[in-house]
Amino acid sequence: MAVASVALVAHDNKKQELVDWVAENNTRFANLTLYATGTTGKLLSERLKRDDITRLLSGPLGGDQQIGALIAEGRVDLLVFFWDPLEPQPHDPDIKALLRIAALWNIPVACNRATAEFILTSAYMTDDQHRPRRPDFSDYTGRTVTR
Repeated sequence: MAVASVALVAHDNKKQELVDWVAENNTRFANLTLYATGTTGKLLSERLKRDDITRLLSGPLGGDQQIGALIAEGRVDLLVFFWDPLEPQPHDPDIKALLRIAALWNIPVACNRATAEFILTSAYMTDDQHRPRRPDFSDYTGRTVTR
């Protein structure tokens, strides 16, 4: 199963870098379903002239959590999140929760341009034989809970 959907997120100081990177790789993104948080989605839609990018809420208003929910539902195959390690974020717990849910569900995450390039050019992006392993949480979900 090739990557079919990508969630795109960027902190304010990284938005232009993400938009430029996606635009430079526009042909690779052409057939992918794209999700993006608030302003990032708006900038991407304008730059790429695409009206099919699903725009969620801004990160601090719940967009990070919306993407986390999409990951848990199996609707996101790759998370590209250009975050700014030098700028404190008021919604840092939401960011950590998003990164945690991506790790939990075995979703590849690119936090900078170099990693995004590696993932985007990987054979797994187009290999229909590759099936990322989705974890089996049946032991956890089927456990007996006592009061």
